[in-house]
Amino acid sequence: VQLQASGGGLAQAGGSLRLSCTASGFTLDHYAIGWFRQAPGKEREGVLCISSRGGTTYFADSVKGRFTSSRDNAKNTVYLRVISLKPEDTAVYYCAAKWRGNSKYDYWGQGTLVTVSS
Repeated sequence: VQLQASGGGLAQAGGSLRLSCTASGFTLDHYAIGWFRQAPGKEREGVLCISSRGGTTYFADSVKGRFTSSRDNAKNTVYLRVISLKPEDTAVYYCAAKWRGNSKYDYWGQGTLVTVSS
């Protein structure tokens, strides 16, 4: 059972990127997926959560309008698309899965580093 976040890298401010969160060993259909990030020297913060039905809850006002998440159950993957990147988006991004109705996340992926240059 594994979650893997990928798609990070170096991007320019104002640009966009798409992160992927892919599961192996289980299917994501009935799991809500949370996206989190941890900037250098800061605590991890929640970004958003996409429910098993595709509804999105944002945890950070700073990402509203710029971050969107979507699901492709056929690929067992959830995406995080980011537009209008800002240097302050620089962080390690993590995805996590929780069975619907659960309050805690069951699985965590390793992070993927996003670096935004000004």
